[in-house]
Order: sequence, then C-alpha cells, then structure tokens
Amino acid sequence: MPRGRVAARERAALVGLVSGRARRLDAERSMDELAKLAEAAGADVVLRVLQERPKPDPATFLGAGKVEMLGTASSEMGVDVVIFDNELTPAQLRQVEQTVDRKIIDRTQLILDIFARRARTREGKLQVELAQLQYLLPRLVGAGAALSRLGGGIGTRGPGETKLETDRRRIRARIHAISADIERVRQRRAQLRERRQKTSVPTVALVGYTNAGKTTLFNVLTRAGAEASDALFVTLDPLIRQVRLPDRGELLLSDTVGFIDRLPHALVAAFRATLEEVAEADLVLHVIDASAPDRDRRMAAVRSVLDEVEATDVPLIEVYNKCDQIGPEEQRRIRDTDPAALCISALQGQGLDELLDTVASHLALDVTRIKLSFNLDKPADREHIARLYRHARVLEHETRDGQVAIVADVPRRLVAQLQASPR
Repeated sequence: MPRGRVAARERAALVGLVSGRARRLDAERSMDELAKLAEAAGADVVLRVLQERPKPDPATFLGAGKVEMLGTASSEMGVDVVIFDNELTPAQLRQVEQTVDRKIIDRTQLILDIFARRARTREGKLQVELAQLQYLLPRLVGAGAALSRLGGGIGTRGPGETKLETDRRRIRARIHAISADIERVRQRRAQLRERRQKTSVPTVALVGYTNAGKTTLFNVLTRAGAEASDALFVTLDPLIRQVRLPDRGELLLSDTVGFIDRLPHALVAAFRATLEEVAEADLVLHVIDASAPDRDRRMAAVRSVLDEVEATDVPLIEVYNKCDQIGPEEQRRIRDTDPAALCISALQGQGLDELLDTVASHLALDVTRIKLSFNLDKPADREHIARLYRHARVLEHETRDGQVAIVADVPRRLVAQLQASPR
C-alpha cells in the first residue's frame, strides 16, 4: 500500500427481521445498534433492509424473493458485506451467500470480529480466538464459496482467515490447546483473588452495557488512564486498581468487558476466566446509560449475562450514569422506579461523593463491634493497627503506657483476620 494511503472502508448492508411478537420499534433500535457495531468494525452502512414475516424462513431466513431483492440492491449500492442482525444457521448462511454473491456474516460473527480487533493482551486474544474457532467449526462443512471469499475485511480477523484446507481435527486440537491455556489463566486469577482476600481488601466490579461509561467512571474513581471512548467494546482486558473511600478504607475496583444484547454464548464461555472477577466480587456496580432510549432492554441484557456467569447472588447497586444528559423529570422517574438508584455523571463528576459513600456503607453493612489491644513496641502490632484503620470503622482509640485499646466496627467477613493480631 502506498505510504500515507488509508485502507478503504467496506460498504455494508444491514438486514433485520420482525417476526413473532417482536415490535418493529425494538427491531429498528436493534438495527441502530448493529449499525454502530458495523462502524466499530470498520464499515460504512449504505443499505438497510428490515423484513416482516411470521417466522424466519428455514432455508434463506428472509424468504427466497426477499433474498433475490437483497442481491439486486446490494449490486446497485456497491455493497461489500451483508450483515444479518440475527445468527444464521450454516445452511442459511450458505444459501444466502450463493444468491446474494457477497460476503455474508451475522451479528455473532460481527461481534467476534470487533473483539478480535480490540484484544490487546495475550489472554484477551486467546479468549477471542477460542470463541471464533467454536463459532467457525460447525460452519466449515460445505462452506467452500463463503470461505474462499475471505480475502480480508470484516469477519476475517483472527482465525476467520482459516483457509479451506484447515480441517476439523486441527481446529479441535487448537480449541483444546487454547482451552488449556485459558484454564491456567483462570487458576492464576483464582490465586490472585485468594491473595487479595487474605489482605482483606474488598473488591467491587463494574459491569454494564457496552458504552455505558464504565471506563470513564473507573478512571475518575481510580485516577487511572484506561482508554475510554464512544466506540463499542473498548475494554476487553480487565483492569484492577485501588480506590480510597471517604471513611479512610480502601477497595479494589475492576473494570470488565461491556455486555450487549444477545452477547454470543461462545464469548461468555470464552471470557469466563475474566468474568469470574464479577462472580467473586464483594459488590457489583451496574453502570447504566440513563440517556439510552432502550435503557430497560440494555439492563435486561446485563442481568442475563450476570445470570449466565452465576453472579446474581453478589450484592448489586444500580448506578445511572450520564444523568447530565437527561432532565430533572426523568431523574425523578428513575428514583420513583428504584429509590435505591444513584444518578451520576462520571464525565462531569456529579454524584461521585454519594456513590462512594453508598459503596462504603454497603461494604460495611454486615459489621460486628470488637475491642482489641496492641503493644506499640511491636512492629507487627503497629502494622495491625494500620490494617484496622484501612478496613474497619474505628470508634475508640485509647493509648496508655505504650498499650493501645481500639473499639471498631469490623466487616463480619474480616473479623477472624483482624482479631488474629500477631503476638
């Protein structure tokens, strides 16, 4: 490529279906989201097709006549890639590809492609490759025309570039090898979590729909410099940083991958090692884009993923972000619906003090009052006093003749550790 020349963006057609009890408005919003996904993958959307029918056609998804029209329109608009807002079966994928004579991908493959672009660490790349291979495996048989067209662009990043001669046995061997690597990652994460728990520092996990503002909030609370933007799925690799609380305690805050409606099951499974950080946290902050018109749908999608990773038992606070973009009436409606909800703006720094106070209160709700004595001449005792101040609420501190007596409200889960003062 000549120096300074930018690769041409692909021209994309989006295809959606309104069927069963689905509402057209929901389908249109889903298509809007698909357009953002396509843009994140490097395409310009030049055509949209939204078809209404009682149920998907088992052979062509849209019906033979509509697929013929799609092929004609794609030729007229110079379309390079056709993206379906639903997951197609291998048979539907082959049939539509033959008729339209264009590269055909579905929503799942598009999301996998974006993840392949965004992954930076070895762990992230392994997890994405595993999900891509699991998606590709059942689609290899008879997919000659489709795979022979994979010369570049959306849907071909990572193992999507696998050539026709790649057989199922080699792909299964690679899946096995990656799975073993990810299991080692999972075990290492478990050891790190166990080490953190021994230091008695509580962990708070940020979760939320993609682009809800999790990373912006993470940066503000931790004074970190993690990449944040309006693009989808910027954060793939989990980040963990320390946060100081108003009561002088501290916690570890983790930022996780953004969720999305119909997040591919293969991705959730592949990222299980990462998402276990959520399931093992002491508290989850569900960051919600208060300004999103389909807020309820997004919240339901997040809850669905939390259920899939078995994190529904972890205490959760709903944090409505971007409240600077909605009016007082809408803020009042949110509080009427959920009196415990918090309304903040991470970007503007609004409501953050209340958020930290609420987090501190939640982490200290289950407390017990204990009285401890220390000898200031002993370095280990001085260290123990410092830990008490970091992780408990000290009510009384009395020093006499080198002896210290402390009365403190201690989180019940830490009582045994904080009572075990070295002597």
